[in-house]
Amino acid sequence: MTDGILLATNASNPEVVGAYKFDASNEDKAKQLPRPSGYRILCAIPEIDKEFEESGLVKADVTIRNEELLTTVLFVVDLGPDCYKDEKRFPTGPWCKQGDFVLVRPHAGSRLVIHGREFRIINDDSVEGVVDDPRGIKRK
Repeated sequence: MTDGILLATNASNPEVVGAYKFDASNEDKAKQLPRPSGYRILCAIPEIDKEFEESGLVKADVTIRNEELLTTVLFVVDLGPDCYKDEKRFPTGPWCKQGDFVLVRPHAGSRLVIHGREFRIINDDSVEGVVDDPRGIKRK
C-alpha cells in the first residue's frame, strides 16, 4: 500500500494498477471480484487513515467504519461493457476510466465486502467528478 491509497486490480484480467505489486494470494483474491454488468462500475473504497492527521490520535473502529460508509471518493476498479455507451446521455464521452479516483454521493451504489475490503457497484451516471489525488478530500 502506498500513501494509504488502495490500489486494485482489473477483475477480468488481474494486473497491477498503480505501483504496488500483488503477491499470489492477492491475485487469487482479485479473481473473485465481480465483473460489473451493463452500465455499472466496480469501485473500491480507499483505505481510511487509522489516525487523526492533526493530533495523531488513533481513531475508534466505529469512526473508521462511519468514514468508510460516508466516503465520497472511490477508486474505479472495472467498468461494465455498457458504461458511457449512450451518446445521448454522454455526448462528450466517458466521465471516468479504470484507475481513476471519482467523487460520488455518500451512499451511492451497492456495498459489498470481499476478503475484508469494501467495494461498491455504482451506476455510470453516479460519477460527479474525477480527482487526481484523493488525499485530503473530506466529506463536509
